[in-house]
Amino acid sequence: MGNPALWRSQLMIWAKDCVRETWQKIRADLPAYTFIAIYTVIGLILLETAGHPELSAYQIYFNQWTTLFLFSLPTMTIAIELAVVIKRFDKRRRLAFRHAFSPARIARLLSGMLLLMGMMFFQGTFTSVKNILPILRGGFLYDRVQADLDKMLHFGNEPWRLLYAFGRSDLVLKLLELNYDVFWFIVCFLTLFLVVTSPKAEAIRFRYIAMFMVVWVVCGNLLAGVFISAGPAFYGDVTGDTDRFADQMAFLATSSSSHSAVAVQRYLWSLYAHGVAGFGSGISAFPSVHVGLVTMNAFFAAEVSRRLGIAAFCYAFFVAASSIYLGWHYAIDGYVSMIVVGLCHFAVKWLMALRWRGRSEETAAAVRHGI
Repeated sequence: MGNPALWRSQLMIWAKDCVRETWQKIRADLPAYTFIAIYTVIGLILLETAGHPELSAYQIYFNQWTTLFLFSLPTMTIAIELAVVIKRFDKRRRLAFRHAFSPARIARLLSGMLLLMGMMFFQGTFTSVKNILPILRGGFLYDRVQADLDKMLHFGNEPWRLLYAFGRSDLVLKLLELNYDVFWFIVCFLTLFLVVTSPKAEAIRFRYIAMFMVVWVVCGNLLAGVFISAGPAFYGDVTGDTDRFADQMAFLATSSSSHSAVAVQRYLWSLYAHGVAGFGSGISAFPSVHVGLVTMNAFFAAEVSRRLGIAAFCYAFFVAASSIYLGWHYAIDGYVSMIVVGLCHFAVKWLMALRWRGRSEETAAAVRHGI
């Protein structure tokens, strides 16, 4: 059984190390917390300016993110770590246990969970701002322009008709709906959790968090507000022209899937019409955040390996095609999103490199002067 006093002493040392390292990692995340706070304040001011100080989005995300990031995913992570330990034998099991539950590993998990709870406010602010964009801009202004540009870029063809010419079937529809409404969320938010809470992602963690928020703010708030549009699914509602996408909407309405695009679109339009917030509420098409996030992941995946990057970019194009097929977006929404995210990715990477280079030069100068 060993010496109980020794076990208690070691446990106390382990707990103190966990607390110390957790606090250090929380302090390192202060820039992210600062950005979230500033963004939230700006969002609340915009809500007040629009005359819609609606805060229910925060409650919605509190319930969702608490369940996902404080209970479900951490429990899954710990269970996997324990399973790895159990598979080890003799001395290797003890070594595996020390590695899996080291103070550094626990500190990264706890500090990551705390940051994700901070990002819950970010997500609530994003949704709240997205909901009032049509109010601030006086409606959806650019659907006709964007739909016409789509047609021009595709040599006089509507992009959705080109896709339907090759893949109009109930099976394709169900698969795309399942991917767009379920699998996309798993890919994006499981990746976010793993990067934020895993020591293995330490090298890219801060840059990934920065890019994650940049995609939502730049694509989902700034550009969405400037070039505000609703998308093909709502084209008839915002322009009065119900014929242009009538065939597409009729086909989408045949879906019997529990994750049908039409059902979600009706849900979002109902929230918009009643002026209330809900999970994922807010209507905007240009540019696509769905495409933006998977494109962001693809750029990071390409840094890991060429094959993984190719697979991730293929998935990004698949999501872009799905968004057109399901009536969520015009084709240019995906094209522009990919370009913007690519520019932001390399800009953030360059800025981060400058930051670390500056710190290295300061450290080297301090060493030379014996500081």
